[in-house]
Amino acid sequence: MHAPRATSRDVARLAGVAQSTVSYVLAGKGSISPATRERVRRAAEQLDYRPNLAARAMRTRRTGRVAAVMGLPAYDPAAMLAGASAAAQAAGYVMDVLHVDGSVETRSERVLELARSGQFEGVLSFTPLLPAVVEHAPSGVPVVVSETFDDDMHAAGDLVDASPVATFVEQLAALGHTRFLHVAGPSQYASAAARREAYLATVERLGLTSLGVVEGDWSGRAGLDAIRSLPDDAPPLAVIASNDLVAVGVMRGAAERGWSVPGDVSVTGWDNAAVGPYLTPSLTTVDTDRAEAGRRAMRQLVAALSQEPPPHGLPPLTTVVWRESTAPPADRSARP
Repeated sequence: MHAPRATSRDVARLAGVAQSTVSYVLAGKGSISPATRERVRRAAEQLDYRPNLAARAMRTRRTGRVAAVMGLPAYDPAAMLAGASAAAQAAGYVMDVLHVDGSVETRSERVLELARSGQFEGVLSFTPLLPAVVEHAPSGVPVVVSETFDDDMHAAGDLVDASPVATFVEQLAALGHTRFLHVAGPSQYASAAARREAYLATVERLGLTSLGVVEGDWSGRAGLDAIRSLPDDAPPLAVIASNDLVAVGVMRGAAERGWSVPGDVSVTGWDNAAVGPYLTPSLTTVDTDRAEAGRRAMRQLVAALSQEPPPHGLPPLTTVVWRESTAPPADRSARP
């Protein structure tokens, strides 16, 4: 049997407010404080509450629908769209996903058509648009552009936060590492450029030795070739890889050369790939909460629909996941 569907009364009980407050929040009406609105939306999201949109449309002549516009990103956007949909649902909306491609002018024209169609109460674009789109959107139908991707649909905004690279270098230095190598991603990616900059700045700030920055292509082969190119006396060494696949290539290269991981070579990745915990050793990496990125983007649109300021002062989307591939360097001089 399926669990009974949550009601607005359940949402009110969890949020600690009156049932009428829930109705006002989900309808975008009333002088409800931002904190209370957020509490109600989080309760609705937690309970998977779905309002009766047909009844609301009859009462208010509103569609109860918002559009999320996505281009063709370099990776699967499913988690991000799922997060956006959950946030929309918690605020009392159903989210439709539409994919657009082409030039920024073509995308902008399409989004304006959606905003003017009368089908949606607001539009959230995950693809960059011309600034005029927001200005020319019809009154009462906000268009919000999330700074999630650049014009090539590569990660941008909060998704390129490179602070975990500084954390890696700082912590590995505290463990006793003094020699580092960075296997970077392609320089045309904002994320790769930010990680390279963070690596170089942190190594310089701490007075550490860098064996270089090797630009790769996000592939395991890039990590393998980088390790093969090192001199025999490179270890003990800490390698900051641009993603988990590159890190696996680094680990393979170390094994080929008879270097232990993490004794001779500590390795970090990025992306928290599903295989990471099951490698030997398990891989230290960075998890990026893409679902939360989608939720935050949709909450910007919900705030615009409610004529409230957007959320601010939010924590980073990234979390460092420490595993077995990083450790203090082994004492090579003590070996026979």
